[in-house]
Amino acid sequence: MGSGILRQAPAWAVSMLLHIVVLLSMALIVQEPPKEEKPRTITSSAPEVQEEFEEFEEELPEDQPETPQDVSNEVVLPDATVVEDVQVVTDAADVDAAAVSVEFTDFSTETAPSSDLLSAVGAVGGQAGGMGGRSGAQRQKLVQSGGGSAASEAAVEAGIKWIVQHQMPDGSWNFDHAKSPSCNGNCSHPGKYKDRAGATAMALLPMLGRGYTHKEGPYKKQFEAGVSFLAAQAASQNGAIFEKGGGSHPLYVQGLGGIVLTETYAMTQDKRLAMPAQAALNFIMAAQDPVGGGWRYQPKQPGDTSAVGWQLMALKSGHMAFLQVSPLTIRKAVEFLNGVQQDDGAAYGYADPGNGPGTSAVGLLCRMYLGWKKDNPALQRGVARLAKIGPNADLYYDYYATQILHHMEGEQWVAWNTKMRDMLVKSQSKKGHEAGSWFEGFERGHGPEYGGRLYCTSLATMILEVYYRHLPLYSGQSVDEEFKE
Repeated sequence: MGSGILRQAPAWAVSMLLHIVVLLSMALIVQEPPKEEKPRTITSSAPEVQEEFEEFEEELPEDQPETPQDVSNEVVLPDATVVEDVQVVTDAADVDAAAVSVEFTDFSTETAPSSDLLSAVGAVGGQAGGMGGRSGAQRQKLVQSGGGSAASEAAVEAGIKWIVQHQMPDGSWNFDHAKSPSCNGNCSHPGKYKDRAGATAMALLPMLGRGYTHKEGPYKKQFEAGVSFLAAQAASQNGAIFEKGGGSHPLYVQGLGGIVLTETYAMTQDKRLAMPAQAALNFIMAAQDPVGGGWRYQPKQPGDTSAVGWQLMALKSGHMAFLQVSPLTIRKAVEFLNGVQQDDGAAYGYADPGNGPGTSAVGLLCRMYLGWKKDNPALQRGVARLAKIGPNADLYYDYYATQILHHMEGEQWVAWNTKMRDMLVKSQSKKGHEAGSWFEGFERGHGPEYGGRLYCTSLATMILEVYYRHLPLYSGQSVDEEFKE
């Protein structure tokens, strides 16, 4: 019936009915309102990119205290375990960067037995060049055979005593020795350089040369306070030993401190020092100029021969302590020396080829430790030039040149030693609180203005320890011909 009604209705009525049905259907449809989109935080998992530094001091932690806490009489070295597989940081601009595996090697082609840390090999083809002669009957024997005397040995003890008397309450030393409570300005010519880590290293080096550590000798407590100061620096600053704001030559301090930590570890086998010592070496390796292979004041700067000498000596001491040294670092250092040498390696400049007495002495000693044999013609010519100049009251030059002549032995060494030894024994201060120290007569040398009396006393004492501080590198080797100018 419904269909019949639709057939009988007019067309306009049917159309209106259909429109009403459609409108009612649309009204019944429920449409959800659009959801409000919440703001999203986008987090990137990519590592933060750090800019290359221009001044290393900006890389040190901002909250690093300027002055470490005073140490008590019971000094505790930082806890550490033996380093078996330490890796080198490859970017000095990011000392926290993930390390990459590096194959390590020794300085020379020989490897010393790990059971005897104190007789590590020296230059290629040489005899033991380690630290085994620094104490006991062996030391006395080397003094007698090498040209030392009772007077020179007494001068060494007096020098070390003066150094110990000027230690600071926190275990460090200061180039401005007048700040020491025991001195209170009674000694003249304080230094100007501010870095206490550098002063501490220079204070401890003569003690190490004498065989004195925190385990042996008359100054155990004083030594432990000092080495703890340096170890704490390295442990808290990713291997950096120098003080923030301590001066404009931080890598010089790094090299000196590196020698102290590695030699102390070698001589005492104190496992607590393994990590700070290796970290200090890692910092040195990471700070090398990647282009020229040298070191200077700040990490990765183009190098100078003087800074290179301290870093290579630290790396060599680390090698003798059986710590890890990258062969790439050594190869790059050789490239630097090649770039500043003159006369095929008989002479060396500062940052360019040259023939300065001090820089030549540094360069030649580095060549010795890097493997040059005693009969190397360039080495022979260089040594002859140094012997002709003779000791010249520049303790920096005398320190390096004395080691070179001692390693070469022979008539040139005898002549050099007699003059050097007697000059130092005679010039050592004998009066008042300055007794045992050196400064007068050495003012015009390299460094006394900034290092002061402590600097001069440290170098002079180490020069008089040359007979036993390092065993001769070339004992048993023959020289075909003496080279003379």
